Amino acid sequence: MRLITLAVAAVLALTLPAKADGVTVAVTAIVEHPALDAVRKGVQDTLAAAGYKEGENLTFLFESAQGNPATAAQIARQFAGEDPNVIVPISTPSAQAVVSATRDIPVVFTAVSDPLGAQLVKDMDKPGGNVTGLSDMSPVAEHVALIKEILPAAKTIGYLYNSGEANSVSLLAALKAEAEKAGMGVVESAATKSAEVQGAARALVGRADAIYVPTDNTIISALEGAVAVAEESKLPLFTADTDSVSRGSIAALGFNYYDVGKQTGDVVVRVLKGENPGDIPVKVAAGSDLIINSAAAQKMGVKLPESVLKRANRVIE
Repeated sequence: MRLITLAVAAVLALTLPAKADGVTVAVTAIVEHPALDAVRKGVQDTLAAAGYKEGENLTFLFESAQGNPATAAQIARQFAGEDPNVIVPISTPSAQAVVSATRDIPVVFTAVSDPLGAQLVKDMDKPGGNVTGLSDMSPVAEHVALIKEILPAAKTIGYLYNSGEANSVSLLAALKAEAEKAGMGVVESAATKSAEVQGAARALVGRADAIYVPTDNTIISALEGAVAVAEESKLPLFTADTDSVSRGSIAALGFNYYDVGKQTGDVVVRVLKGENPGDIPVKVAAGSDLIINSAAAQKMGVKLPESVLKRANRVIE
């Protein structure tokens, strides 16, 4: 019996990750909402599949900044002081805070639309230093095409965003360029905190033919307020975030954020096994799902084309 036990122990020693004992992964997000929560779950599950299991050989820390950049900076400094094996900031504001807080601890950011614009890295292929990660840059051209397909008469897109989020500013520039190509204009309405989202959505009524919500954490955290305005005003609302469709947007074409988390987890595992994050290229996450909410469309006075319904990955009734 003892020989068998020793043999099993030897096999486990060979199959467990190289730094199994005492591994700590610290995760932080600017706010909690379904998409960012799904990213965190994807990271956890991928770590577990690779042999890093919470309560056994992994300490998994998580802190939310509750939408406050100052809190994000405080969390970043706290994590830097605790010296984990890897820090995983989810979202642009959290990533900026963490990258500013440490030059030594490996950082694998995720759900960041524009890593270059956010000054997280200087080169996507050769990030250098202690930083790498995944971008969730939205396919903005496809979003404009989808809005145009569903609303062929639409001339103006209302952009609902937090002007303080670097990723949302980058996406605004991309939206304006793609909308112009499609013969459409863009009007902006900003909310700098979640309590302002409903009012910012209301400011678009009469000025836009549709509302477009990017992967903006402030807006998404209070999406129900914008949805209420859209339903009341019959102003169609679209999101870049697929997890927001079940919360009341008409449609979204984008990433499955659980899969984004799994892809991020793969990079974290590589770092835990000894790779230098600065040598790992920053990649745009793979995958694109079309999710439709036919009930939301009806509430906002929109008849969905059969062409859209037929190619949807999922239709919420």
